[in-house]
Amino acid sequence: MKNFKILMISVFMVSAFLLTGCNKEMDPNRPIGAEGKRKKNIEEGRGASIGSLLGKVGGTNYEFSSSNPMWRASLETLDFLPLTTVDYSGGVIITDWYSESGDNESIKLTLRFLSNEIRSDSLKIIIHKKKCNDNSNCVTAISKSDLIKNELRSTILRKAALLEKSDKEKK
Repeated sequence: MKNFKILMISVFMVSAFLLTGCNKEMDPNRPIGAEGKRKKNIEEGRGASIGSLLGKVGGTNYEFSSSNPMWRASLETLDFLPLTTVDYSGGVIITDWYSESGDNESIKLTLRFLSNEIRSDSLKIIIHKKKCNDNSNCVTAISKSDLIKNELRSTILRKAALLEKSDKEKK
């Protein structure tokens, strides 16, 4: 008899615990059928329709890397360097360490695209320098010299302007 009471109390507590989530208030204006739910989702912007998929609704503009002259000019300028990260959606190009043959100094470039416009402030260039001694002890630091940065920036901007001009002439 004692076990039966414990069993009944346990069943009551478990069912009370499980049924507490069933006391949700339902929205009286909630659509019941699939068609009504579909219409409500589209009105709230949570669904997709054929019109929105065909570009008749909304203002989404997808720009691909092949149509961005700054991106193309940067890749063309850096084509002799090994690249470790090329992320168009993140707007970042990072090269691997590069040095002339037999040199103890290496550089690594990071390009960050702040805008798609062909302007000098649309591109942030960071140059890391690494100097190693004969024992393979290396020291890495961000380069203070603006010479390489300015030369690289002007080369990329010049190429981007030429690419944009040739793209406009093709159209």
